[in-house]
Amino acid sequence: MREIQLRDAKASLSAVVDQAVAGEPSVITRHGRKEAVVLSFADYERLATVPSFGRLLASSGLEPGDLDRDETPSRDFGG
Repeated sequence: MREIQLRDAKASLSAVVDQAVAGEPSVITRHGRKEAVVLSFADYERLATVPSFGRLLASSGLEPGDLDRDETPSRDFGG
């Protein structure tokens, strides 16, 4: 992913968007700090619809006892 200064992105916004659509997102920097990302709408949609970890677990079909868990403490916290 390339970095481009805000003033340069303003001057060539059409090219920055074209590159994002072609699969090359750009990080927009201002005063040396990363401030924003320009990416294609298709990439945005793909990233915005990622399910939460809880939903992934709930839809996994796992039943209680399916995972082998060692319930013994890994450290002795006694004094």
